[in-house]
Amino acid sequence: MSTQAEILWRPGPRELTQSAMARYRDWLVQQGHGPFQDYHELHRWSVSHPAAFWDSIWRHTGVRASRDPETVLESTTMPGARWFVGARLNFAENLLRHAIDGNPNEEAVLEVSESREDVRLDGATLLARVASLQAWLREQGVTQGDRVAAVVGNTHEALVGMLAATGLGAIWSSASPDFGVSAIVDRFGQIEPKVLLLANGYRYNGKVFDRAEQNLELARQIPGLQRVLSLPMLPELGHPDDPRFVDWETALDAHPQATPVFEQLPPDHPVYILYSSGTTGVPKCIVHGAGGMLLNHSKELLLHADLGAGDTFFYFTTTGWMMWNWLASGLLTGARLVLFDGSPAHPDLDCLWSLISRERVTHFGTSAKYLGNCRKAGLEPGNTHDLSALRALFSTGSPLLPEDFDWVYHSVKADLMLSSISGGTDICGCFVGGTPLLPVRRGEIQCRMLGVDARAYTPDGRDAGHDRGELVCVTPFPAMPVRFWNDPDGARYRKSYFATYPGIWAHGDFIQFTPHGGAVIYGRSDATLNPGGVRIGTAEIYRQVETIAEVADSLVVGAPHEDGDVEVVLFVVMAPDQTLTPELEKRIRSRIRANASPRHVPARIHAVGQIPYTRSGKKVELAVARMLQGETDAENLGALANPESLQEIARCLTLAGRDKSRPARP
Repeated sequence: MSTQAEILWRPGPRELTQSAMARYRDWLVQQGHGPFQDYHELHRWSVSHPAAFWDSIWRHTGVRASRDPETVLESTTMPGARWFVGARLNFAENLLRHAIDGNPNEEAVLEVSESREDVRLDGATLLARVASLQAWLREQGVTQGDRVAAVVGNTHEALVGMLAATGLGAIWSSASPDFGVSAIVDRFGQIEPKVLLLANGYRYNGKVFDRAEQNLELARQIPGLQRVLSLPMLPELGHPDDPRFVDWETALDAHPQATPVFEQLPPDHPVYILYSSGTTGVPKCIVHGAGGMLLNHSKELLLHADLGAGDTFFYFTTTGWMMWNWLASGLLTGARLVLFDGSPAHPDLDCLWSLISRERVTHFGTSAKYLGNCRKAGLEPGNTHDLSALRALFSTGSPLLPEDFDWVYHSVKADLMLSSISGGTDICGCFVGGTPLLPVRRGEIQCRMLGVDARAYTPDGRDAGHDRGELVCVTPFPAMPVRFWNDPDGARYRKSYFATYPGIWAHGDFIQFTPHGGAVIYGRSDATLNPGGVRIGTAEIYRQVETIAEVADSLVVGAPHEDGDVEVVLFVVMAPDQTLTPELEKRIRSRIRANASPRHVPARIHAVGQIPYTRSGKKVELAVARMLQGETDAENLGALANPESLQEIARCLTLAGRDKSRPARP
């Protein structure tokens, strides 16, 4: 990666002096910290003085608490750091503070769904529905520490359910209704929810999906389940004939005069259970604390995203992806939320841009894959839609190609903060991301996030400086999980994050930090290729392959070679009316050799119909790599959005098989 990456956007006077980050910087100076010459000095202070920094976030963002902390940070040991000891607060109350204190008639939430007409909720209505659902949940015996889970789309019911449950001190967990039964049982079967919210069906990409049979099977298989709240997304489908199933509206209508409840709890009280991908085994149940989520999301959304009252925040996500939790926390900023439940390509890829224009969205988030698809389709939303309100565009899920940076600034909007962000379910937040105080450089993430001492480490535990290495965090911060579920001695937790470098969080990404403070992600560490003992990231190959017009999608993995080395294997999905010819294979290899290195050149290239993805839109490299290593029983097909893709790859490999005529390795 060049240290002189082209600058595509520079912050203007508003960002440098009036953005939320700028106001926070100036407030710190008034409090006796600083001065800070630039963002990087501010970041260095934040990681050098973690207790002072996180205390400043608590105070500056206005956390609502019935008791302030006695100690901000009890210990810096990892794992084991305890934050805001002695405090008492409620997560849902903080998310709803603008609905409680602000204009009750101001629109707080807009739901746009393929399954029904738009739903608009003002602050008063949102609070009333939360209170009504809480009263019903209490009737079912739900109390502090109980689990309330949901298999629902990104609709207002999911938001109301989460706020109602966490307001009572219950723990929320969710999955998208396109998950298979086995994938849901693998997750919720471990946490044994007392109440389960289920959509009776949904529409996606213009097609109707009836969930009646799956919902009954879930009710039979999930242990400890007492009640099912059935959401009539498609009223014509009705509800299962089972005494445990209760209609959503019936439950809410039973308590029209209820008032909201916000149990005051310690900051490490669990608020969310999220899950690892589950593509290579039963998912890990990652428990997040209320204080950690609240403080970290406040920092990321209010400061880094520059999101606030009067803004409109739309992130394309499902309830099975951590970005849904991130979107939900947008309520705490006072911004209006836009929830989208449906296909981003129905009736065409233009539908999200039309929504952004119609609703005057100021902050839009999506996956890198979606932006790449828009580029390949030749969309120019900046020329076809009024995007004058749009100030920030977020991208995550996979590294954003340099060509997609170009496309955004050419075809979406030139005056726009493009924030490529990267973190994970493990922290339900970001290690690196954007800031309004720095320029956007082509192909780079702008910065380390405040309070996150992220670095690149060599395999032997040294700081790699500006070379590539393992993404680590050398000091604690509040968004680290409080524990794993069913891990009483913490052994699985320690193995997941602290086994590689004792006392230091190893995240599992392959990263490089540039001399000017930016970052480039080269893919997951466990999918990093190692031909000839040289570590190379999969993202470096995607950057070359996915800009070739004939290629619609790709997947690259490392396969063991008979001489004990590793060879690069590339799978490609061809664009419509294109085929993988010997000439195209030669051109693919030539481009990779010229723009990456000879080590990156694939030994084998196979054309397939589709690439395997998780249900949150991430490529499944590791399961394919393990298949190539002979571990054919490792994949959890229920965790995939398209499990048939793995079966096709297996057939492709069988046919290509033990072909000794394959090209010699470069």
